[in-house]
Amino acid sequence: MRPTIAIASRPPLPAGGPRGAGLPQRSPPLASSSLHASPATPYRAFALLLLLGLAACGTGLRETAVADAADPPQAGLVSSAHPLATEAGLEVLRRGGSAIDAAVAVQAMLGLVEPQSSGLLGGAIMLHYDAGSGRVDSWIGRERAPAGAGPDLFNDAEGRALPRAGAMLSGRATGVPGVLHALELAHAAHGALDWATLFESTALRAEQGFTVTPRLHRHIVGTFPQASAPDVVALFAGPDGTPLRVGDTFRNPAYAASLRTIAARGADALRTGPLADALLARVADPPHGARMTPADLLVDVAERSDAICRPLRARVICTAPPPASGVGLLQLMLLLDGTDIAGRGPEDPQAWLLFAEASRLMYADRDHYVGDPLFVDVPVDGLLDPGYIAARRALIGTRAAPGAPAPGRPHGAPANDADATAEPAGTSHFVVVDAAGNAVSMTTTIESYFGSGRVVGGMLLNNQLTDFSWGPGAAAANAIAPGKRPRSSMSPVIVLDRDGRFAGAIGSPGGNAIPAYVAKALVGWLYWDLPLQQAIALPNLVARGERFNGEAGAFPAPLRAALSGLGMEVVPGAGEDSGLHGVAVSRDGLQGAADPRREGQAAQP
Repeated sequence: MRPTIAIASRPPLPAGGPRGAGLPQRSPPLASSSLHASPATPYRAFALLLLLGLAACGTGLRETAVADAADPPQAGLVSSAHPLATEAGLEVLRRGGSAIDAAVAVQAMLGLVEPQSSGLLGGAIMLHYDAGSGRVDSWIGRERAPAGAGPDLFNDAEGRALPRAGAMLSGRATGVPGVLHALELAHAAHGALDWATLFESTALRAEQGFTVTPRLHRHIVGTFPQASAPDVVALFAGPDGTPLRVGDTFRNPAYAASLRTIAARGADALRTGPLADALLARVADPPHGARMTPADLLVDVAERSDAICRPLRARVICTAPPPASGVGLLQLMLLLDGTDIAGRGPEDPQAWLLFAEASRLMYADRDHYVGDPLFVDVPVDGLLDPGYIAARRALIGTRAAPGAPAPGRPHGAPANDADATAEPAGTSHFVVVDAAGNAVSMTTTIESYFGSGRVVGGMLLNNQLTDFSWGPGAAAANAIAPGKRPRSSMSPVIVLDRDGRFAGAIGSPGGNAIPAYVAKALVGWLYWDLPLQQAIALPNLVARGERFNGEAGAFPAPLRAALSGLGMEVVPGAGEDSGLHGVAVSRDGLQGAADPRREGQAAQP
C-alpha cells in the first residue's frame, strides 16, 4: 500500500469572503510537517517507512551519490547576503542562541545593510527544522491587505488603473507588515535567548555606520522609481546632499531607535504606539493614500502551518505552502524526477531543455491556481498527484513547445480567471543552523527595490500589495480582496535525509524567478552531485510562458547555440539576479554556500 503524505485540510470557502468571520484571526498551532502520518507517529520512523514504501512501489526513487552523514560535527552556520548580517547571526550562536534567535538578528541586520531587499516592515516565509523531533514547520509572515482594500485599490479617482510605477509608490501598495510577527511567533516556540537581546548589536551598527558596498550603491543611484522617491533620496544622502558612494559610511540612527523599541515591545510596536502611528500616517500621505486603519494593524498577520514535503532521490524536500510557491517548486522537481535529467549534466542541452519545459508547465499551473488559501481553493494535492504529474510530463518533447503552455486541470481545480500578476524582485534569503542542529531557511522581502519608497523610523515600507493580480480578472486566484495575502514566489526549502534528519537548506530571492532559481540549484546538487556552491553558481534559466530568460552570457557559446537549435533562445532577463544561500550536510560537517551574484557570506561561529 502506498504511504500517503498528508496536506492540512481546510473547510470549504464561504461565499463572499475569507474562511471564518471577518478578517483572519490568530491560528492555533498546527501539527507540524506534512510528513506526519499522525501525531503519535515518530517523524523519523515515518519518513523512513515513507521512503521505503515509495521505493517498493516503483516511484523512481533513486539513491544519490552523496552519502548520508550519520552524526556530522555540528558547530552552527549562517549564510546570508551580507557579511555583517552573517556575523550578526554568528554572534547570537556564540552566545548559545538557537537558529530562530539568530534568524531574528540576521533579519534585523539585513534591514540595515540590505534595505533595498528586505526589512522589518515587510514580509517573510520561513521554514524551521527541530532537531529534537525532526519536525518541519512553516511560519508565514506574508503581508495582508487592509480591510478597506478591494478590486479598485489601484484605480485613480476616475476609476482608471494607475500606472504600475504610480501604484508601487502609492500608500495603497503597503500591506500590513508580517515579518516581525512571524519571527515573534517562531521565537516564542523555539527561542533560547531573550527577545530583547537580539537587536542591540544592529542598533549599535546603525548608529556607528557601515561602509556602502557596490551593490547597495547601484540601488541608491538606480533608475527604478523608488530610487528617486523623496524618502529614499533623503535616507541615502551624504553630508553634502549627494547620494552616498561606494566606500562612504551610511548611518541610520532612526533605525537604531526603532530596533530598541521593537526589542522592548516586540511585534506590538507595529500594532500600537509611535511606530504604528507613523506607519499609518505615512501610508495615508498622497499620492494615492492608503485605506489602512488602526484596526488593520491589530489583526494577526502571521501563522504557523504545515510544510509541504515530498520524497525525491532518497531525500525529502520540504517547502512552504500557499500563498508561497512551494507547491510550484515541488511540482517542477517531480516533473524532472521522471525524466533522465540526472544521467545528463550541465553541459547537455537536452538537460536544460527538460528543465525549461518542466518550468514552463509549472509556471502555467502556479500562476493560475496559487493564491491565499484562506480565500481560494488551491489544489495542492491535485498539482502534486503522481498521475497528474505524469500527464503533464508527457507534454515535454525533444524541442521547445511553441507558444505558452496552458494550465492543466488537476483534481480539485477551481475555475479561476487568468492571472495578471507582475511580480518584481527585491528580496533576500538566508539560512541558519545552530549547534543543536536546528535549522532555519527564510526568504524575506519588501517586494520591489526599496519597497514603496516611503520610510518610517528608518525602515522602508513594503509595496507587497502590487503583488496581487489587479486589473481585469476579478476571479483570479491572486485577485485583491480585503484581508487577503498576495501570492508569493518565495519557496524556502529544507532537505531531509532518508531517516528524516536535516540534510540541507536553500532558498533565493528573485521575484517570479525564485522557483526556477531554487530548482536549478537542487538539480545541480541532488541530480548532478555537484557541491552546493557549484550548483548555486550554475547559470540561471527562467522559462515562463513563451520566454527563456537567463544568464545568456554564462552559457558556453556552443551550448547556447545548441539550445537555440532546440527552439530555446536564451535572452537576458529583467530584474534582480538570484541570491541563493544554503547549507548542505556532508561527512565533514556543514558546508555553507553563498551566491556569487551577491555580496554574501557563509560562515561558522
